[in-house]
Amino acid sequence: MSSTFNEFYEKKTGLTVGIEEVLFSKETAYQMVEILETDSWGRMMTIDGMVMLSEKDEFVYHEMLTHVGLLAHPNPQRVLIIGGGDGGTAREVLRHPNVQIVDMVEIDEVVVGASKEFLSGIGDWDNPKLNIIIDDGIEYVNNIDDSYDVIIIDGSDPTGPAAGLFETSFIKACYDGLSEDGILTAQTESPWVESYQPSIKKIFAALDEIYEVSEMYLAHIPLYPAGMWSFSFASKGRDPLADEVLNRVEDGMSYLGNELQYYNPEIHRGCFALPGFVKEIIE
Repeated sequence: MSSTFNEFYEKKTGLTVGIEEVLFSKETAYQMVEILETDSWGRMMTIDGMVMLSEKDEFVYHEMLTHVGLLAHPNPQRVLIIGGGDGGTAREVLRHPNVQIVDMVEIDEVVVGASKEFLSGIGDWDNPKLNIIIDDGIEYVNNIDDSYDVIIIDGSDPTGPAAGLFETSFIKACYDGLSEDGILTAQTESPWVESYQPSIKKIFAALDEIYEVSEMYLAHIPLYPAGMWSFSFASKGRDPLADEVLNRVEDGMSYLGNELQYYNPEIHRGCFALPGFVKEIIE
């Protein structure tokens, strides 16, 4: 076994992490899933050789993907997560007392099983509000009967089974599956990586066309390519920086503040500020 894990995202440029042990490795019908014991980042999940999370920095991704949208909504009760088989996004959603139902649609049950066994501290798996559905998220969204207040797209990079999550038809189906005040958030790759930029441009063009409000926001995740990661916020009219939303974010700290390690009111306000080169990608 190699003593290092390497993820190359731009020619020979990439990430190197020291590996002490391979805890889980399985080629499923969809992808290669591995969980590795690292020398400094705790346990780490990779899919098809790409880092999905580590125990040390997963909170950044999951907090930012979740709370920006959940606190923008005035009363989120029904939440749909597409992907998210590691359980971290559901964990953060379930911190919100208004939430009554969390449907998590994950295409690969191996991801869920491996996460429960080897990353058990990440998911709130026994919460009665959580409903795990093993299914194709794209097909599921096309057949929503009871609308959701918030939809969260927690997919992997736009390859393999996750490629369709970046298609205009999927983005439109999510719009149709949202309630009148509905909000969508999604991970949308690193603006620094040139090979990701066409996908970023494509998804934001679709969001701008379909949703009344669409914005990019950023977070910094050490083990993700280039460290800077983008997310999308889209709604049927609600501005994530409106005074009523900012007040709700402040109020939310009364029950979230002691649980969170990255997201806070200052981060919420600042994460929508985009560098010039990022604006050029999506404008």
